[in-house]
Amino acid sequence: QVQLVESGGGLVQAGGSLRLSCAASDTFFNDMGWYRQAPGKQREMVARISRGGRANYADSVKDRFTISRDNARNTVDLQMTDLKSDDTGLYYCNGRAPTTTGVERTYWGQGTQVTVSS
Repeated sequence: QVQLVESGGGLVQAGGSLRLSCAASDTFFNDMGWYRQAPGKQREMVARISRGGRANYADSVKDRFTISRDNARNTVDLQMTDLKSDDTGLYYCNGRAPTTTGVERTYWGQGTQVTVSS
């Protein structure tokens, strides 16, 4: 019932840009974010944003990536610029939403691949 669907991944040369989008089902999400997993690495937080618009970024992407959300459309985007080979990975959208009991649960999309070539 709760769904997050990512789009916008692809192959891009170093220094290029991509915009990732996440379309969520009709769910009240609190924080939403983007995570990524590079080959052989742990999944890491890239950026997250509160419902009120406060954003946090990993140090490695600060000043290059921008996260935004549209609460009316239930979407969250990640604008990525000056991409580097280390940005390569599978990017996941996630969101936290209260259950019927009021306890928050984290939901994940299936991921979209970003590959940065040198």
